[in-house]
Amino acid sequence: MISTFLQQTELEESLDKILLPPSNPNAEVMEILGYKLVYVGGACPRNYRVYTDDSMIGVIFQHITHWSNGVDSLRYAEPVDAAVGLEQFMKVARVLKANTEQLPTEEELLDIEFDSLTSENWERLKRYVPKTRDLVAV
Repeated sequence: MISTFLQQTELEESLDKILLPPSNPNAEVMEILGYKLVYVGGACPRNYRVYTDDSMIGVIFQHITHWSNGVDSLRYAEPVDAAVGLEQFMKVARVLKANTEQLPTEEELLDIEFDSLTSENWERLKRYVPKTRDLVAV
């Protein structure tokens, strides 16, 4: 019972250290060219969360001979290169996701609250002509 309590307490303390924001005075922070690296844990590789301003963009790893990030298989000589590679990947991923999202059909737009519709949605609905064979007089 005591060992379980101690293990749980140690886990909670380690989670508190892992989740420290870069603004916390107890966080181990490394600042490099527009990025803040916050040490999370690990010996080899050492794990760092990467922040731009106050937004976390991902994780990079410090190995004995190189740096890497979690999104590609490249080895980087400097931490800034690993952080830049991570940020570029995340930007491309956002663009690809935005381009692959399906627009709702006009029928689906009719089910959305009026206040939630964008001006583009309103323009689509103005041009929409429902199929007359599906209409029923009430």
